[in-house]
Amino acid sequence: MQKEITCFKAYDIRGRVPDQLNEEISYRIGRAYAAFLKPAVVVVGYDIRLTSPDLCDALTRGLIDSGVDVINIGQCGTEEIYFATAHLKTDGGIVVTASHNPKDYNGMKLVREQSKPISGDTGLKEIQAIAESGEFSDVVEKGTVTQKDNSSAYIEHLLGYLDAASIKPLKIVCNAGNGGAGSAIDALEQKLPVQFIKLHHEPDGHFPNGVPNPLLEQNRQPTIDAIKENKADLGIAWDGDFDRCFFFDEDGRFIEGYYIVGLLAQTFLEHAPGAKVIHDPRLIWNTIEIAENTGGQAIQSKTGHAFIKERMRAEDAIYGGEMSAHHYFRDFSYCDSGMIPWLLVISLMSKSGKKLSELVNERMAAFPASGEINTEIADPPGLLKRVERHYSQDAIDVDFTDGLSMSFDKWRFNLRMSNTEPVVRLNVESRADPALVTAKTREILDMMS
Repeated sequence: MQKEITCFKAYDIRGRVPDQLNEEISYRIGRAYAAFLKPAVVVVGYDIRLTSPDLCDALTRGLIDSGVDVINIGQCGTEEIYFATAHLKTDGGIVVTASHNPKDYNGMKLVREQSKPISGDTGLKEIQAIAESGEFSDVVEKGTVTQKDNSSAYIEHLLGYLDAASIKPLKIVCNAGNGGAGSAIDALEQKLPVQFIKLHHEPDGHFPNGVPNPLLEQNRQPTIDAIKENKADLGIAWDGDFDRCFFFDEDGRFIEGYYIVGLLAQTFLEHAPGAKVIHDPRLIWNTIEIAENTGGQAIQSKTGHAFIKERMRAEDAIYGGEMSAHHYFRDFSYCDSGMIPWLLVISLMSKSGKKLSELVNERMAAFPASGEINTEIADPPGLLKRVERHYSQDAIDVDFTDGLSMSFDKWRFNLRMSNTEPVVRLNVESRADPALVTAKTREILDMMS
C-alpha cells in the first residue's frame, strides 16, 4: 500500500517536521534516490536546523542500505554540497535544508553528477513515487560512510573570483541570521583586507533572532542599524543555508536583488561580450537593457533554482540571476552561491572606487520596482484569470512562462503562485516612473481583496 509523501515540491523537498518529513521518510528518500539514479558515491551534508543531523543520518542509512558509498561533509551551506559534488566528482549530492522556512520545517535539495539539479521535470516525481511505494531492492553489499572536511577547497574556489590584493580595506556589516554563513565568513576573513562587523553570527537552529530570511522587512533593521552605527561601506545578509545573498548600501538602504542581477550581468558581459545571461520573469527590463547595451543576450527562464540551472546549461550562460537573490555562475557548476556575489561586488567597488549606491542608483531610477509583495489568496488561479481579463485590452505582451506577466508601454507586472508557500507574489516595474509603480501596485492589490 502506497504511503503519500507530501513534502515533494516543484524543485526540491520541503515540509513540516515530523508530519510531512521525518526520519522514516528521509530513509525512503535515500532508498528512492539510489534506485532512481543508481549512484556509486553520493555526498551529503546538512544545515543548522535542529532536526537536520538526524534527518541526514536517516537519509544516509537509506543510501548505504542501497549499496551507495556516502561522503558526509557535515554542517554546511547548500552551495557547499554543490561544490563538493563537482569537486569530488561524486555521482550526486543531497543537502538537508529548509533554507528560510519556519523553524519547524526541513527539506532537501538533490543533485546528480556535476551538480545537475533534480527537479520535478528531471526525476523528482519518479523519486517521490519510488519512496511512496516502499518497494526497494535488496543489495549484496551495503555502502560505506566517510566523513570529509571539504571547506578548504571550497574557500580556495571562492577566492578565485577576485584578486584579494586589489581589495580595498572595506568595512562590512555581515548578518548570518544565526544560519550557516558565519563559518564561511570566518574563513574568508583570514584572506581579505576587510573588517567584518558580525551580527547574529553563531549558527543556532533555535533562530533566537527570527527565521533567517532578509526578504522579511522586520529582519533587516539590525543590519541597517549596524551599518549606520559603524559607518560601514555596505551590509550583507544571508538566509539560513546561505545560498541567497542580500545587499545594503552605505546608507543602510536595502538594494532589491533585481538591481544586483543587473550589476553582476553587466560585470560578466563586459568581460565576455556576446555571452548569455539568464533571468527570471518577475522583473526583466533592467536586465534586458543591460545585456543589449553590453553586447550580450538576456534569456528568460521559469523561476526556481532547478529551472534556472537547467536553462543555463542548455544555453551555456555565463551567469544567471533571480530577483529573489539567487545568483548562478557557470564556473560554479552553473549553481547558485551566496558567497560569490558579494566577493564580486567588493571587487567591483574596489576597482571602480565607487560606493555600492553609486553602482546601482542609475539603474534603480531607470527601472523603479515595487519589490515583491506576497499575499495569501484563497483562489490563486481564479485571481490570475481575473487580472488577465482586466488588463488584456491594453497589454502589449502577455507571457505565461511563470504565472502571469503583462507588459504595457510604461509599466509591466508579474503575478505568480509560490512553489513553496501558499501565497501569490506580485512584482511591478516601470520605465522611470516610481509614481506609476505605486499606483499600479495598489490597483492590482485592490483586485486581490
